[in-house]
Amino acid sequence: MDLLVERTDVWAASIPDKPGGLAGVLATLRDAGADLQFIIARRAPEEPGRGVVFVTPLQNDREIRAAAVAGFNVTHTLHSVRVMGPDRPGIAAQLTQKLADGGINLRGFAASVIRAQFVAYLAVDSLEDANKAIAILEKA
Repeated sequence: MDLLVERTDVWAASIPDKPGGLAGVLATLRDAGADLQFIIARRAPEEPGRGVVFVTPLQNDREIRAAAVAGFNVTHTLHSVRVMGPDRPGIAAQLTQKLADGGINLRGFAASVIRAQFVAYLAVDSLEDANKAIAILEKA
């Protein structure tokens, strides 16, 4: 299987749960030149009035400084692996089965297809699990 598999840092920030809460932090990153490939935002049900946004990648000092000003920190408890390759029916099932067979418990999984390519982000609990997932998927 022709896959690009790599570990990626995920950055998280708390945002106000109101119109423009997400737009404000994303504008800060845009103004610093960030070319984000993945964004997830959601409400924080345990903290009424707040939300959380996760982004990747931040690639240089300017982007990282802007992210810090906007309240972003690299997540040390969430380890992420990005997988990209040609799309085909059942690819997500195949990849997640290989990980399951290798003993990897996924903390989260998000995937999308654009034209003939897929990209998936896997969240695992430790750097060891991320490295093991990479090794498994590079053999796929």
